[in-house]
Amino acid sequence: MPKSKHSSHFPSISCDEEWLRTSEDAEPVPEGAPPVRIALKGRGAVSAPLHRFAKEQREWLDDGWSGSMAQGAGTDAQDQEVSHDEAIWWQQAAQAPSTQVHEERARSAIQKNDSPDIFFDHSVNPYRGCEHGCIYCYARPYHSYLNLSPGLDFETQLFAKTNIAEVLRREIGHPRYRPASLNIGSATDCYQPIERDWRLTRQVIEVLHEACHPFSVITKSSGVERDIDLIARAASCKRSAVYITITTLDGRLARLLEPRAAAPHRRLQTIRRLAEAGIPVGVSVAPHIPFLNDDMEQVLEAAREAGATTAFYTVLRLPWELNGVFQQWLQAHYPQRAARVMERVRDLHQISDEERARGKSYSSDYLTRMKGQGLWAQLVRQRFARSCEQLGYGREREPLDWAPFAAWQQGQRGPQQSSLF
Repeated sequence: MPKSKHSSHFPSISCDEEWLRTSEDAEPVPEGAPPVRIALKGRGAVSAPLHRFAKEQREWLDDGWSGSMAQGAGTDAQDQEVSHDEAIWWQQAAQAPSTQVHEERARSAIQKNDSPDIFFDHSVNPYRGCEHGCIYCYARPYHSYLNLSPGLDFETQLFAKTNIAEVLRREIGHPRYRPASLNIGSATDCYQPIERDWRLTRQVIEVLHEACHPFSVITKSSGVERDIDLIARAASCKRSAVYITITTLDGRLARLLEPRAAAPHRRLQTIRRLAEAGIPVGVSVAPHIPFLNDDMEQVLEAAREAGATTAFYTVLRLPWELNGVFQQWLQAHYPQRAARVMERVRDLHQISDEERARGKSYSSDYLTRMKGQGLWAQLVRQRFARSCEQLGYGREREPLDWAPFAAWQQGQRGPQQSSLF
């Protein structure tokens, strides 16, 4: 097993000209966010903003001493484009943060879900944080409870629940446990890069396989192929299914949205290999981000050709600090269309003018948060439904067999004592 910390260094910073912006072509960043103009190679977030529980809040202010380059090209409207020499200097001066993994002893393994808009009742997450660095991840604000930033900390300060397998075995064997649909990787990708060393997801699947407990996996990593042996054996008994997230087929956009996740073509290959192994595979086209990943139909077609049999989608959700983190990313990568994207996101969630003025971009109503509401949400829903119908996707997820687990659970309790009366 790895030591308490595991590091992978990515010291360089991208000098792509489209990533270097000045105040002349960039729109205002969210209030309180630093004026970052350079994205870090291999990272999604462009900064580490303070979380909502921080006792102190800080704002960036150019006092005129640090120079335009150190302050993100300054605020003077006459500032010039960042020169090539300045970009090289900044690339050498700045260092992208490395990944740190900390051991954690979990007190519980199963998280219960009571939201009717989510297809599973229980979930298991072997890690906190995710090195994939997906900029749209709704789980980023969870890092605030750890006194860490939902920005860069979420993808660089990771926590491995080293005892997750033994805790899970104890929980599902408890007499009071009531079996329900269980998903692995709902708040963190269970096959993110550190899984290669820690192998916690494999341990979780081994426990579930031993207990004949049905489960599903959702991931955007090709690392799931490593565990095809276990997942396929469970699938042969109708006890497993895998869902692969493909946000877009555009490789360049995927690198910006999900910098350390598998490339789109590699995920399609994973779908094909899982299907060939007899594992039910679904595709998650999520999230839909207006004016960015507008290739839903192409994703569904490619995934169906690779072997996916079911599909679902969600729209972009921006709870808590994710609202500012995502908007800052937009300013760094797509400054000219940032305002347009955000207005349509607010349209999808039916945000009122008063709420928009306060900076709100998301409605947490569980009846509409996943698919949105209003005209634009209806158009996306119609596009998805028509494509699924044309391509022959199934409407229902694969049914799972619970009888073997009931027998295993009964065996864990031992023979029942006969009544004296």
